[in-house]
Amino acid sequence: MRTINFQDLKKEDKPVLDRHFSSGYYENSHFNFTNFFMWREPYHVKWAEDDGVLYMTCEWEGELMAIQPFCEEEKWPEATAAIIAYFEQQGRPLVFTGIEKAYAEFLGQYDGADFEIEDDRDNWDYVYEAEKLISLSGRKLHSKKNHLNAFRKMYPQAEYLPITEDIITACKIELNNWYKLRIQDEPNDPFIGWERKAIMEIFNDFDYFKLKGGAIRFDDRIIAFTFGEALNADTAVIHVEKADPNIRGAYPAINQGFVEHAWSAMTYINREEDMGHEGLRKAKESYKPFKMIEKFNARRK
Repeated sequence: MRTINFQDLKKEDKPVLDRHFSSGYYENSHFNFTNFFMWREPYHVKWAEDDGVLYMTCEWEGELMAIQPFCEEEKWPEATAAIIAYFEQQGRPLVFTGIEKAYAEFLGQYDGADFEIEDDRDNWDYVYEAEKLISLSGRKLHSKKNHLNAFRKMYPQAEYLPITEDIITACKIELNNWYKLRIQDEPNDPFIGWERKAIMEIFNDFDYFKLKGGAIRFDDRIIAFTFGEALNADTAVIHVEKADPNIRGAYPAINQGFVEHAWSAMTYINREEDMGHEGLRKAKESYKPFKMIEKFNARRK
């Protein structure tokens, strides 16, 4: 069995990974170049392409983990055997992280090895109907509509803008403001700093990543911004959403405005996971998801 030759993920690798991710219908919000690139440093993301298959690994707290192989389903047995062989060569236990349901079911019946599979609820994605996020209609979303209406009444001069080079600097200033507030609340959370660095990287070369972004400007400053991209044929994924927490309704305003202006042609909006964070879970559930995208971890017995 030949060895998979992994390499560090670089910005220049985007076209190769884009080709693999767009060749299938993936619902996991992580399965796109932007997400892997933004988190490549803390998670030591590596990749390899071999015989038409995209292989990826990551590492956290010293544990090496595999991502599911990206290829046609008929290649799964061969690709899985290659991953098993690689981990054996490294002398590491094989752990898959964040796999989609279909691949988890495949591993459960795989003849070449036995896997213990567990669902990873903290990383399930929240998916909403785009039309509902735009209209905020119905009793269940009444409070969201109220917050949005209050925002529009209190800040009638606030304007929605697509992110272009003209406002990138102002978005960076708001990012730094957000970071200073968050780091005061959670000084020991390294993810806040990593996320800030990752967003700065995206802003520094925004056109290259081919993302759509939106911002709200009020009183000559950006008070909220967001960006995302098409995840698959009918779903957009929102990678980042930041707003001034001291301005009532800023978050509902940027959420609603971005979907309306950038993603009204999409059926679904994937707003990623809650990571087990109680406040984030409450916020994401309050928008009444249409469906959840289950994710699983698997460990070779």
